[in-house]
Amino acid sequence: MSERITIGPLRFSRVSLASTISQVLRWSSEKTAKPGRSIHFANAYTIALASKNSEYAATINSGDLTCCDGTPVVWAGAWLGKQQSEHQQSWERVYGPDVMRGVLAASTPDHKHFLLGSTPETLRELIAVIAVEFPNAQVVGSLSPPFTGPTAAELSKRDALIAETGANIVWVGLGTPKQDYEVARLARSLPVTALAVGAAFDFIAGTVAQAPTWMQRSGTEWVYRWGKEPKRLTKRYLWGNPTFVSIVVKQRFTN
Repeated sequence: MSERITIGPLRFSRVSLASTISQVLRWSSEKTAKPGRSIHFANAYTIALASKNSEYAATINSGDLTCCDGTPVVWAGAWLGKQQSEHQQSWERVYGPDVMRGVLAASTPDHKHFLLGSTPETLRELIAVIAVEFPNAQVVGSLSPPFTGPTAAELSKRDALIAETGANIVWVGLGTPKQDYEVARLARSLPVTALAVGAAFDFIAGTVAQAPTWMQRSGTEWVYRWGKEPKRLTKRYLWGNPTFVSIVVKQRFTN
């Protein structure tokens, strides 16, 4: 297992983008009937939410990998990691959409993908894009569940559907925090590698524009996304960003 560094309530895996892609491909190729694997991509907002919800924090920390999804989290990890580890390894952003693209591009016939989340329209666009840009990737099924919370019977039916397709990689785009709970549940229920990839469905499908690379690298991607979706993201950024900064500063100077 990779080294872990704590940022707020969450324990992040010190991994690279390349190693994460390779690990997903390796885990999903394992011939096993054991429970699956869960992978989380946590950003500043995730840390802020987890600081107020111990159950949510425990769900993410129980995962097999927790990746630094945002550039500010990478900066925080580098700053705080000096207090927690003798190894001065570099930190790298491991972004959900980048991992999804990388895994799709490197897929072989052993890798079978299921898409869970978003709207039926976005799923259709996403499947069409994958067929053109990643022709070796097999999408064996998809499901756009209702926004309301599922019943036990609906979850059982969902698991049966995924199992019937033979999928061994399940991409989950249900939004934070719902998607993190779902990948943890799927990993307990099925022998799959489940990844909570947030807006990756929209970005790859082209239904939502992704921030320019320079904004992603400079830590200002949130400004771009806020401008595109102010109604949905205002609360996230006005509360989440200051909360994240407060958590990191407090941890740095009280440990």
